[in-house]
Amino acid sequence: MELIANLSLGLSVAFHPSNLIYCFLGVLLGTLVGVLPGLGPLATIAMLLPLTFGLEPTTALIMLAGIYYGSQYGGSTTAILVNLPGESASAVTTIDGYHMTLQGRAGPALATAAIGSFVAGTFATVLIALVAKPLTSIALSFGPAEYFSLMVLGLISSISLSSGSFLKAIAMICLGLLLGLSGTDIYTAIPRFTFGAIDLLDGIDFVALAVGIYGIGEILRNLESDQNARAVIGKVKNIWPTREDLARIAAPIVRGTAIGSILGVLPGGGALLSSFIAYNVEKRTSRNSAQFGKGAIEGVAAPEAANNAGAQTSFIPMLALGIPSNALMALMVGAMVMQGVVPGPNVIVRNPDLFWGLIVSMWIGNAMLVVLNLPLIGLWVSLLRIPYSILFPAIVALCCIGVYSINNSSFAVYLVAVFGLLGYVLRRFDCEPAPFILGFILGPMLEEHLRRAMLMSGGDLKIFVASPISCGLLTVSALALFLVSRPSIDRQRKEVFAGDNE
Repeated sequence: MELIANLSLGLSVAFHPSNLIYCFLGVLLGTLVGVLPGLGPLATIAMLLPLTFGLEPTTALIMLAGIYYGSQYGGSTTAILVNLPGESASAVTTIDGYHMTLQGRAGPALATAAIGSFVAGTFATVLIALVAKPLTSIALSFGPAEYFSLMVLGLISSISLSSGSFLKAIAMICLGLLLGLSGTDIYTAIPRFTFGAIDLLDGIDFVALAVGIYGIGEILRNLESDQNARAVIGKVKNIWPTREDLARIAAPIVRGTAIGSILGVLPGGGALLSSFIAYNVEKRTSRNSAQFGKGAIEGVAAPEAANNAGAQTSFIPMLALGIPSNALMALMVGAMVMQGVVPGPNVIVRNPDLFWGLIVSMWIGNAMLVVLNLPLIGLWVSLLRIPYSILFPAIVALCCIGVYSINNSSFAVYLVAVFGLLGYVLRRFDCEPAPFILGFILGPMLEEHLRRAMLMSGGDLKIFVASPISCGLLTVSALALFLVSRPSIDRQRKEVFAGDNE
C-alpha cells in the first residue's frame, strides 16, 4: 500500500502541467541534439544542462531525465541510419541496424529500437520503485566512515569506464579529485587552489567543466573525423514492423530487459556490458542466428532493450545512495547539487515529491519517445544530412550562451574553452574523461565525510575498519583495485573498448 501511495504522489507530480511540458521539451531537445553524429547522451546532457537552471529542482531533474532518454534514443538513430553509434552502448546496434538500413528496412529497425526501449524502460521504472526504498532505508544507517568507504568503492569502480591503461585511469581520478577541492574550505573558510581568482572562491563551475570536457572536447574530436560526412542511404518508409517482425522481437526484448536490469546497477559500464551480453545471448539462442551481422531484427531488439534497461537501473545507486555509477549519473548528481538538493538517501525523506516524481517521469519520458519520435523520423533524417561543418559553430555558440546565462559570468566561458581543450587533449592521449568527472563530483563529498569521520574518532584511522560495513566496502575496493590492475584484466578491458570504437 505504501508503494501505491508513493507512486500516486509521483503521478501527481509528474503529471503537473509544467512538469509535463518540460519533460516533453527535454525529450525533444535531447533527441534533436542526440541525433547529431558523434555527440551522444553524455555530451548532450552536458551542453543542455544550463537550460535547467532557474527551474524548480523537481522540474529541472525531470527535464534532464527527458534529455537523457531523448539523447539516448538519438544515439540509436544515428547507429541505425549512418552506422555511427551516438554512445558506446549503441555500438552493438550498428551491427544489424545499419544492415537493415542498407536493405531498405530502416523504418522497422527504428521502430524496434523504440519499442524495445519503451518496454525496457517501463520494467526498469517499476524495478527502481521497488528497490530504491529498501536500499535507502539501509543507507540511512550509514555514517561518515561508511559513506567515505562507499565513495572510495565508486571511484575504484570507475576505472572500468576507461579505455586507456590502469595508470591513466588512476591519474584521471586524482586530477578530478584535485580540481574538485578548489574553492573555499568548508570548515576553515580559507581559499585554496584559487590562484587569487575571485571567481574560483566557490570552486570550479561544474557546468562549465562538463560542457567543455564533453561538449566542446567531443566537437573538436569529431572535426578530425570524416565519419560525419556519411549520408543516409535510401528513404525511411514502412516504419511499423510486420507481424513476423513483432513475433521475432518479443522474446529478445524480454531477455534484453532482464539482462540490462540486472547488470545496469554495476558501477562503470552497466549499459555497455548489458548490450554486448544481450546481443551475444541472442546470437547463440536465436533460430535466426545465421542472419546476425547481416540485418537480423533480433540484433537490434535485444541490445536496445538491454541498453535502456541498464541505463535506467543505473539510477538506483544514484537515487538510493547518492553515488553515481557512471559519468551520466555524475552529471545528474552535479545537477542535483547545483539545484541545492543534497544527493543521498535523505532525498526520499526530505524531497519525496522530487524522488517519486522523477521515477514516474522516467516512464512518461519513454512513452513520449515512442509517440514523438516515430512520426518525426523524416525530420531526424533531414537533420543528419546537414554537414557537420555547418552545425558545430551553432552548437559551440549555444554552449557558450547557456553557460554565460547561468551567472552572467564571462569567466565561465573562458573555463569552457580551457576544459574543451583539456577534453580534446585527454582523448588524444587515450585518457577517458569519465573517471575524471566522477573524481570531480565525488571529491568534495569524499573530503567532507573523511574529515567528519576523523573528527568523530579524534584522528584515529581505525574508524574505517571498526564498522563491518565500512571495512567490507574497503575490502571490496582493495580487491577490485587488485583485479583491475592485473595485466590480463587491463588488457581485456582495452580490447573491449577497442572493439567498441571500431
